[in-house]
This record gives sequence, structure tokens and C-alpha cells, in this order.
Amino acid sequence: MEIPKLGQWSFESKNIAKSFDAHVREQLPFYDIVTNAVVHIVRHYLPKNGVIYDIGASTGNMGVKLKDDIVHRTGKLYAIEPSKEMADLYIGGGDLIIDNAQNVEFKNFDVAICFLVLMFLSKKEQISLIKKLKEKLNTGGCIIVVDKLEPISGYESIVLSRLSLSQKLQNGVTPDEIIKKELSLSGVQRPITRELLGDNAIKFFMLGDFVGYIIKA
Repeated sequence: MEIPKLGQWSFESKNIAKSFDAHVREQLPFYDIVTNAVVHIVRHYLPKNGVIYDIGASTGNMGVKLKDDIVHRTGKLYAIEPSKEMADLYIGGGDLIIDNAQNVEFKNFDVAICFLVLMFLSKKEQISLIKKLKEKLNTGGCIIVVDKLEPISGYESIVLSRLSLSQKLQNGVTPDEIIKKELSLSGVQRPITRELLGDNAIKFFMLGDFVGYIIKA
């Protein structure tokens, strides 16, 4: 995939959309492992006739993985993807909503998945979306967040940042590709803070700069 120039990363690109599934696995070696972890968590929180939102659904990876569980629970999936280019390749089933999540009138739901999406929103949008989701979350449900976390202070932040870089190198990404990708995200990617998620968020994953949390109702 051709990496966009400095500060020009965008999912509203046919180039990025058609290469996304391979690219994300190349850049994030943990992608499939954490996808499976999210499916496992959903299985514990989605009730019969439950409602689930996949926010930032891209090409439908989560919908595909959750298909059997949704059918078995006679659940309803709503997938939200703002990029038309990504939505054109969507195969995840359910109802696809092509819009920014900030504009969506959410129904009451049991599970919401924000998988690598909050970091592509502004700080104001991150706060607003999490607040909106918490207001619509049914008792007993959860919000699952997998995202990039702002660096912690001290030497540990250097260690964890280098861990992310080393994982990419081990997965065959060249140093040149890593640098180009990071620079293309300038001003586009804003990692989340732990405070954004609230005191009742439980961590289930961490590798380098990336974390996974369950926010309980």
C-alpha cells in the first residue's frame, strides 16, 4: 500500500481501503489475537435479542467474526463506518450506517465495540462519543475499547513505544514504512487517555502503546 504523505492519512481513500485488512495486520501483529479476545468478551455480554454496535467497522472484520454468536442470540448488529470507500468493501452483515458515530442517534444497546477508532477523533469528539455511549448502554452490558494510549511518563513510556516498533519490525514492516506511516498520522491520530474511559473500565489487553478495556454499565 502506498503510504500517504506527512499528515495526510485518511480512510476516505480507495488505496487505503483496498489494502486495509492486510495493512492493519502487518502494522499491528496483535490484531487477530485481540479480535478473538473481543469476540470472547462479546459472547459474555450479549444477551438473547441483544443489540450490538460496531463503531468504525471498516470492512467488517468484527461482524464476520461475530456472525455465529449474533445469529445464535438472535441479536441485532449495527455497523458504523464513516468512510464510503471502506463501506463499499464491507462484508460484516447487519445494518451498515455510513456516517460519523458522533452523528448517529444510538438505540439502547448491550455491547458497543470501538476497535482502533477513538484515536482518529478529536479530544472533544472522544469525550462526547464515550459520554453518548454510556448514556445508551443497557444494564449488564459493556463498551469494549481497543486503542492507542497516550504515553505514560518516565522511562517506561520509552520501553513501551520501542516494543510497538520492534513488533512491527518482527512482522516484516521496514523502518522506512514505519517512519512514513507515523508521519502520515501527524495531526490525524490522537491517542486516548486512561481518564477518558472512567473509573469502571477494566483492562484486558496491553502491548506497547496499545490497550484494551471493558467499560461496564
